[in-house]
Amino acid sequence: MKKWVIKLGVLLLAISVVVYIWLGEEMKQGLQPTANGTATYMIVLGAKVKPGGIPSLSLKNRLEEAVKYLKKYPNVKVIVSGGKGGDEDRTEASVMLKYLQDNGIETNRILVEDQSTSTYENLLFSKELLPKGTKEITIVSNDFHLKRAKYLAESLGFEVDVVAAKTPKSVEIKLTLRERAALLKTYIFGY
Repeated sequence: MKKWVIKLGVLLLAISVVVYIWLGEEMKQGLQPTANGTATYMIVLGAKVKPGGIPSLSLKNRLEEAVKYLKKYPNVKVIVSGGKGGDEDRTEASVMLKYLQDNGIETNRILVEDQSTSTYENLLFSKELLPKGTKEITIVSNDFHLKRAKYLAESLGFEVDVVAAKTPKSVEIKLTLRERAALLKTYIFGY
């Protein structure tokens, strides 16, 4: 009996290591294709907002990349997407809207989706704001998050290119571990 338990433990450990490595490789594939201004609409996915409307480092990095991209491609419109988490004092979208406006992005280029509470809802609710038949979109998120965001967007009928924001070093390990689990769940359950 003991040998059987040890063998099972070793097998489960080996499977876990293989799945961990595979998910890491999958996440790297999220960085392509890089956006080049051809999609008319860009969606910036929400992330944690600190008290007083201060974007978390992850969200700030997303917004900095969005501003650079929007200034480079003035034809692109943007949807800021993110509701209000239980520990947030305002919607993520409202903080993103203010950040973009404060950094020179014209209000008439910005659409607001402020009801979502997950990546899937970010994309689903943002789709409702797009002109009917819009297929091509650009997604802005942190590098670790793009594979799952692309997968979910493609399940909603989008063709996706991406703008990758750096993941803050202070939270990189935690977020990439959590994202592996989220990606596996998405592959299994579809959302």
